[in-house]
Amino acid sequence: MLVQLNRNDQNAAFAPNSTVSPAADLNRRRPDPVVSVLGYHGRVAGLAAHLPAGWSVRYAGGLDEVRLDDIVLVSGAREGDVTGARAVLPGRTRIVALVDDDAAAELVAGVLTAGADVCVRGGQPAILAGHLVACRRRQLTDRWINLESNIPDF
Repeated sequence: MLVQLNRNDQNAAFAPNSTVSPAADLNRRRPDPVVSVLGYHGRVAGLAAHLPAGWSVRYAGGLDEVRLDDIVLVSGAREGDVTGARAVLPGRTRIVALVDDDAAAELVAGVLTAGADVCVRGGQPAILAGHLVACRRRQLTDRWINLESNIPDF
């Protein structure tokens, strides 16, 4: 009797008996995060030790070596570096600009205006790692923002 009362022949996304996924890639396992470093490598030498388990740091020779889900860290960033990266990389790619401790406010404003998601002064690895983890969280939540537009109509 209880089975019959709870029976629902409708097979819609988010329904209790749903067998479809609302968006094609929501259930696939995400690869471990990769931070692709562009620019000066010495400034981020100790970064890997402060990142969560599973994360890796890769030194890219150029923008063509950056993969789709990488977080891009532009070390010694200038406005032109960020503008070029934003023009070439997909919009969902997170760009973190690392500038000097004593960088002028105009430089910080310039890289943010050019499209950097975050601008970090100095290169303290623990602080930088915290910003990268926050970028990854935002990157993962972006897929949920327009979820309703990905649900198929039944």
